[in-house]
Amino acid sequence: MSAVVTLKKGEGRTIKAGGMWIYDNEIDTVMGDFDDGDIVIVRDFDGYPMGKGFINRHSKIRIRLMTRHVEQEIDDAFLLGRVRDAWEYRKKTVDVSSCRVIFGEADFLPGIVVDKFADVLVVESLALGIDRFKLTIIESLKKLMAKDGITIRGVYERSDAKVRLNEGMERVKGFIGEEFDTKVPIVENGVKYIVDVKDGQKTGFFLDQKYNRLAIQKFCKGARVLDCFTHTGSFALNAGIAGASEVLGVDASELAVQQARENAALNGLSDIVHFQCEDVFELLPELERAGEKFDVVILDPPAFTKSRSSIKNAVKGYREINLRGMKLVKNGGYLATCSCSHFMDYELFTKTIHQAAQNVHKRLRQVEYRTQAADHPILWSADESYYLKFYIFQVVDER
Repeated sequence: MSAVVTLKKGEGRTIKAGGMWIYDNEIDTVMGDFDDGDIVIVRDFDGYPMGKGFINRHSKIRIRLMTRHVEQEIDDAFLLGRVRDAWEYRKKTVDVSSCRVIFGEADFLPGIVVDKFADVLVVESLALGIDRFKLTIIESLKKLMAKDGITIRGVYERSDAKVRLNEGMERVKGFIGEEFDTKVPIVENGVKYIVDVKDGQKTGFFLDQKYNRLAIQKFCKGARVLDCFTHTGSFALNAGIAGASEVLGVDASELAVQQARENAALNGLSDIVHFQCEDVFELLPELERAGEKFDVVILDPPAFTKSRSSIKNAVKGYREINLRGMKLVKNGGYLATCSCSHFMDYELFTKTIHQAAQNVHKRLRQVEYRTQAADHPILWSADESYYLKFYIFQVVDER
């Protein structure tokens, strides 16, 4: 029998609103024996059944719900059903040659992410309970893909994020099954990349910006383009393949810049797309002083905040780079700018960009507002699933 968790009166607001997390301070009692990672039954203060999920006393997110139905068995058949739903959804909504196949809570499999890069899977497990189901989930995916004629040649685990420490888990990285070459070639939007699933950031490549990268192509034909925080060159290469006259990509990581140069060579763009290892915050004022101007400026920074406590500093960072970026855009040129921080919400991000524009006396004409690609679905009431905000503006002088 599963242990039974009873919530305090008035608590459980997140799951009652449709979310999947129960925090440590929301729990009144736990009746029955259990180990961390076990499935438990959750009831409201009055005994009303709320669902089943896995518990972990090491985590502030004490329980992550797996189902709203207390009679549901969390077994191999249940997991296969969840994985099948996730895969069928991707086949309908995105190009699955490379895509995020499972996106944690948004696919009702809390705490696990699986990315597909061509014929390789990369898994990131971030919660103790789901870690127990990891191999079953992977095998289910491989079987479902095989039915569609897709053979997965290898699986690599990138469960090396610091957040695992908050779950009382060790950071893990390595092959699941047979070893293979971890430099994986993919094609996205007609651009070729080598994805380093072993040493690249997170799972090796940021798939969430796939269609945002495609969206900037139409502005780049014949343009002079600046791509800030380029990582392995993805926006810069989309600009190059779209016919830009000159592209400069900038990143503070020497490894990322080296990989970006290799990707440029792979696409025959080395003469057009160049990369520089620099701190963006230091380089932008230098370019401004030198009188440089660009037709298109792209700002794709890392998350400046991963908690509510550091929001104020993050706002300063976003305001600064957007202010500097706008100054470098020619009158009538275009700015693509984004935030991948969940805590920098839509309203705050929008307000910050507006303040930056006012500070430098620029007018913004909104071309598009976008979010993450559909393989990173936004589950309503699970706020953590909505994190990427992406604007394209035309920047014009005050008139």
